[in-house]
Amino acid sequence: MKRFLLVTPILLFTIFFFANPGQAAEGITPSSDPGVLCLPGVYLQSPGDCTPVGPSDYLTRLAEVGFNFPPSPLPATQPDPALAYIDVRYGLVNKINAPVYGSLEDAIKVNKKNKVKRIDAGFSYISYIDEVVVDGRRFYMINYGAWMTANDIIRIGAVPSFQGVTLSHTPDVPFGWILSYLSSGPVETKRTPGYQTEDYTGHILNNHEIVQIYAEQQIGEDEWYMVGPDEWVHQKVVARVIPNTTPPEGMPGDRWIEINLHEQTVSVYDNGELVFATLIASGFEPLWTRPGLFQIFDKYEKTPMSGSFAADGSDSYYLEDVPWTMYFDEARALHGAYWRANLGFPQSHGCVNLTVGDSRWIFDWAEIGDWVYVWDPSGKTPVDPSLYTAGGA
Repeated sequence: MKRFLLVTPILLFTIFFFANPGQAAEGITPSSDPGVLCLPGVYLQSPGDCTPVGPSDYLTRLAEVGFNFPPSPLPATQPDPALAYIDVRYGLVNKINAPVYGSLEDAIKVNKKNKVKRIDAGFSYISYIDEVVVDGRRFYMINYGAWMTANDIIRIGAVPSFQGVTLSHTPDVPFGWILSYLSSGPVETKRTPGYQTEDYTGHILNNHEIVQIYAEQQIGEDEWYMVGPDEWVHQKVVARVIPNTTPPEGMPGDRWIEINLHEQTVSVYDNGELVFATLIASGFEPLWTRPGLFQIFDKYEKTPMSGSFAADGSDSYYLEDVPWTMYFDEARALHGAYWRANLGFPQSHGCVNLTVGDSRWIFDWAEIGDWVYVWDPSGKTPVDPSLYTAGGA
């Protein structure tokens, strides 16, 4: 009975492999003269007394790209969810030139003659410290003696709660997050890379689901990732982390933050090990995040940000109480972006946007003087310093 239980999985795997030749990984072909077949297993060196073809060849080739049965889990855990909590209430200013009144009475009467200022940026968020309802109308105190009406404010119920991962040690293979909102539909794996065949597996990957990447293949102009045995997804729906414990050139020590502009991810290295990784949103053209090697020179638990780059002010922004901010390149900083629902693609004025929880994790870890390495492995982000302003949120 024990012999039957041992042999059955091997027989089932053999039957499955030869009955489904299309399921084999790219390039796996059995020998034309197999001779004595090895028992199914991984043979990274020649066994000598048998031929490792069929299931053994399949398993060995998967092992060569880092995939073993059962698959090794990613050495990652979820950070403390409490890091995503912030004791600030925010609101989106939904009108340009929204008035700020010097008293609640003026706000109730809509007495614009007594306004103390206007918020005239096209992209504006305020924080408020109190709110009252008078005769069914809501008012927000954004500072002591400064009030706005609910007609000009849309409250943010909760900041985005996404968090990256902490790692106990550097993973052996790349990994990344599925970004289904960058796809034209659900992200479904394919048995082979490319769109030549409609060999979808029926396996749907959810938004922000983490996958390990065992192999890559170029099909035409498209790059595809193998995320499991005979399961491939297009590169565009994955924000990838490529572990690399070699310090950037010109940087002393073994502690740094790496910002990958192509993948839209950030990796934190401590003592030469990858300890944290997550999604970002960097600067969009022509307000790129500048590639280079920098150092954190200032940190703020909360700070205001405002600015404009276009001559007509059409890209102006005004942001109150930006949390967990770390400046590293003029006005460019790593910081929490409570206004970003989705990350993983360029959106900012040059800063590196993170969720509140992820910015808090890096803020707690980082020290003044820590190195920040910004690079674009695709080479698409320009490096000419004349193209860069001071940057911003």
